[in-house]
Amino acid sequence: MSSTDANDAAVRVAIYRFFVDRGRPPVPLELCEMVDTDQASVEASLRRLHDNHTIVLAPGTPYIWMANPLSAVPTPFVAETSEKRLYGNCIWDALGIVAMLGGTGSVSTWCPDCREPLQVKVEDDHLVSGEGMVHFAIPAARWWDDIGFT
Repeated sequence: MSSTDANDAAVRVAIYRFFVDRGRPPVPLELCEMVDTDQASVEASLRRLHDNHTIVLAPGTPYIWMANPLSAVPTPFVAETSEKRLYGNCIWDALGIVAMLGGTGSVSTWCPDCREPLQVKVEDDHLVSGEGMVHFAIPAARWWDDIGFT
């Protein structure tokens, strides 16, 4: 593994640890402290991670918008466990957050058609309540054409 790859991996791990611990993504200076490197190196890693579709930076900035499945901004998809409440970018990501945090929790959202609240509950990685349909308007192969819209 090259030193660039190792730096990118360290930044990636630091992003997820910080995000889960604090409920928000770290800014570059916080990452500098976590991985013990300078801001230019951290921002270069962030750009490479963005270019590789590992994270999504807010347009024109070095600030994390998405570290899939986590969203830096509130969304209609709230994933909750006994200890955390985080936003997913979509229902799929919100369920991924529950899985990432141990496999027990819930996802709350609402029907985009009738606006009725919806909730699914997961225990030990199994859906135990909730019903509905997941619809992806864009085929998965095209999600990265405009990931902010998708």
